[in-house]
Formats: sequence, structure tokens, C-alpha cells
Amino acid sequence: MPRQFFVGGNLKMNPTNLQAKVALVKNLNDAQLDPATEVVIAPPSLYLLPLKDMLRKDAKVAAQNCYFKDAGAFTGEISPSQLVDAGIPYVLLGHSERRTLFHEDSELVATKTRAALDKGLSVILCIGETLAQREAGETAKVNESQLKPVINLLKESDWSKIVIAYEPVWAIGTGKVATPQQAQDTQKDIRTYLSTAVSPAVAESTRIIYGGSVNGANCKELATLPDVDGFLVGGASLKPEFVDIVNSNK
Repeated sequence: MPRQFFVGGNLKMNPTNLQAKVALVKNLNDAQLDPATEVVIAPPSLYLLPLKDMLRKDAKVAAQNCYFKDAGAFTGEISPSQLVDAGIPYVLLGHSERRTLFHEDSELVATKTRAALDKGLSVILCIGETLAQREAGETAKVNESQLKPVINLLKESDWSKIVIAYEPVWAIGTGKVATPQQAQDTQKDIRTYLSTAVSPAVAESTRIIYGGSVNGANCKELATLPDVDGFLVGGASLKPEFVDIVNSNK
């Protein structure tokens, strides 16, 4: 079966008021979107429920993070159980900003992933290397080291609920984009690693999407690559061109 194209919009801590988010959602709701593409929007947690209610029914919302405990004295956190109870189907885990700014290591990301899956959430799992790591020829090593703790905690059947987002850290919010050849080669390497570390079936069926300064101008070419199954979009998800990115696989 062909892998369903996937486009996620990570709004991060933007914009700073609900009115702006309503305008963003209206733009999406009014657009003609490719029905073959899965669309997921990740707003700040404060706006998850209002956006879920406003958003067209053929699109979904995702939390930008969650903890691995169901309840307890964990001020400021959201649990997988709470997300499920609120009707939120997806959670974003392991984003480079969580890894670098909040010092989440790959073992913690794996623990969160296991907890999210156990409660029935689907996970957008982010991995990616820094510029120094790429220049040192360590891209594959870094991606594999970030995936391995997750692989160790997952069963083969769990992978149907995982979307891997390859996001080269050096391309996030910088305007720099991996060349189509860089994106394809890296995502093919990730798929090859899944084939040996999990199974060929999982490697073939798991969606691997690209993130890193994706916009309306570069999405069409990237969408044609055989191992790019969609995008995780940052800044451009706040703009009307997000519709063009959603439709880039038409």
C-alpha cells in the first residue's frame, strides 16, 4: 500500500492570541485541500480545544508535547490520558527545541513515546542533526542514536501509530533547506535503518516526513522524492501558503 502523504503544522508558541489562530483556521477551512493528504495542526496547548472544535473535520490537531505520567505532581505538564480524554489524536515528541532548550534526551523521548502509544495517541517523532554533526559526517549516526531508544521500547505493531519527522536542526527557522538530494538520501538512510533495526515491513509502511524551512516555493520538488512522505512545517504553517504545502503532492 502506498504511504499516505502527511502535512503537519507546528505553530510552536505562535501566534499570541486566539483571534489570529481563528483567522489561520478559517484560511484552512475555506481552502480546497487534497483529500488524499492527512493534515495535522499543533497549536500551543492553551488553544488545543478551541481549535479542535473550529477545525474542519478532515483535519486533526496535535499537542506539541506530553509527559509520560498519567497524573500527579508535575506542574506545567500534560499527560497522555488527558490528551486522549480531550479527543486529541496526535502528539509531537522529540522536537529539536525540546531536546536543546529543555534538555530532553533520547531516552526521555522514548519513554514519552511509549506512554503516548499506550494510551492510544499517535506520535509525530522528531529526529535530526545539527550543522556541526552534518559537517562531521555524523548525520546517519545521530538519527540512529535518536531512534534506537524508541525502537528498544516499541513493538513492531506500534509503528503504525508513528510518523517520523526528520528535521535537520540547521534548517529549522533559518531559511536554509536541505537540498532535495540531501533530504532524499537522509530519509532513505532512515528507512534502511528501520528495515534492519525493526523490519522491512515497518520500514516500507512508516511515513518519514521532512521539516526544515519548508515553504510554498520549495515544497513541490521535495514532495516528489520517493522517501519524503510529507512535511512538518514551522513558520509557513502560520501563512496562507500552508495550503499550497498541503496540496503539494497533488
